[in-house]
Amino acid sequence: MKYTRAIVRVPGKSIISGLSSSGKTVPAYGKALEQHHQYVAALGKCGLSVQVLEAVEAFPDSTFVEDVAVLTPHCAILTAPGAVSRRDEVVTIRKTLEQHSLQVEKIEAPGTLEGGDIMQIGSHYYIGLSNRTNHSGAQQLIDILKKYGMTGSTVPVKNFLHLKTGVTWIGGNLLIAANGAISHREFRNFEIISVPVDELEAANCIAINNKIMMPAGFPQTRKLLDRVGSEIIEIDISEFAKIDGGLTCLSLRF
Repeated sequence: MKYTRAIVRVPGKSIISGLSSSGKTVPAYGKALEQHHQYVAALGKCGLSVQVLEAVEAFPDSTFVEDVAVLTPHCAILTAPGAVSRRDEVVTIRKTLEQHSLQVEKIEAPGTLEGGDIMQIGSHYYIGLSNRTNHSGAQQLIDILKKYGMTGSTVPVKNFLHLKTGVTWIGGNLLIAANGAISHREFRNFEIISVPVDELEAANCIAINNKIMMPAGFPQTRKLLDRVGSEIIEIDISEFAKIDGGLTCLSLRF
């Protein structure tokens, strides 16, 4: 599908308190702002009109807008984040989605679901079962998708925070994946580009309108992606990586 719009949220000063399992140092706020600005510019280069939302200081992780909603061609689904500190973030995005005339659905407790666990390929949605997304949330999403003529299936997530931490779709029949992310039979018919073991963070890429956005600083993966034939746009998101963030997390694209 062709994407035309994106929604992002500026990181707040509270980003230094964002959730992290990486053991890295806390983000530098000023540098995070500059990297976010470059990210928005890259989305523009991909042909997207970008709506930039104000920071919400009450929610340190709220710049990761992808986790609070799943956008489809037919509806938007408000999620139910598995991280307790992020659950109230959902209310901060609803009005924005309604402004775009999107039909809004919602995942309800006891379901949990975060957008980082959802990988769309065509009209099918792969749903990662992780520490942030449970069976109830996944089944609710599948039921909503079915209502609008789409399909979904579950994939176990091991060793990664979210499904798309370890594997992303980069166009056609191609996936890029970190070792151990794609052993599941759901992906047996795809061609896989395997990320080198010392560049695992490079598995989180975004395919937009015949371009591929990838995190900067991973030269081996860049060489592999150059063979795909799409224009490659490298973006430095090192400050967001300190709090478990990747390229896909920072926008809602539709």
